[in-house]
Parts: sequence; C-alpha cells; structure tokens
Amino acid sequence: MQFRCLLLLPVAALALSGCVAGMVAGAVGMAADGGGRGKPRNSEFMQAAARQACSAHASQYGTVQVVGVKQQDDGEIVVSGTVADASGRNSFDCSFVTEITGFSLQPVQPAT
Repeated sequence: MQFRCLLLLPVAALALSGCVAGMVAGAVGMAADGGGRGKPRNSEFMQAAARQACSAHASQYGTVQVVGVKQQDDGEIVVSGTVADASGRNSFDCSFVTEITGFSLQPVQPAT
C-alpha cells in the first residue's frame, strides 16, 4: 500500500503543476488586458507616457501641438498632432506601446 502511494505522489504532482501553470497564465493574461473588461487598468498612465515620449520625439521637427491621444484595443496608443517651424507645418502620428514603435510626419497642405 505504501509503495502505491509513493508512485501516485509524482503523478499527482505532475498533474497539479499543469493546473497551476494554467492558472498563472490565465492571471497574467487577465492582468495584461485589464481582466477582459474595457480598457487596461493603467491606460491613463500609459497615455500620459505616450504623449510625453511622442511629443519629445516630434519636438526635433518644431513646436509641438498634440491634437489627440487614442488607445487601440490591442493596447497600442496613437498620438496625433502637428509640428510647426519657420518653413511650415507638418502633422504627425506616433505609435506607442511601452516605447515609440512608429512615427510618421506629413506636410500639412494649406486650405485653398
């Protein structure tokens, strides 16, 4: 009887370790997407970080004016705005996740 119990112990431990790993993976996923309910928990903090990082990057092209900050469903944040210098005005779009992942600059055409 003792021998059978000793054999079942490693099998039970292996089965439980799979359950624990699954629970940990589920908890990490829920934390990443805010529990599956709406926006991630730190969206205001991340939007502020995106706004600051994108504004700093855009400032090398002129005086920055942020027009909008929008968080996508996948967590990516897009900061839009304009930069102005002596030669004119350009619009920019900046993608941010935990750092800048993309930046585009386009000339603004004057209204006719």
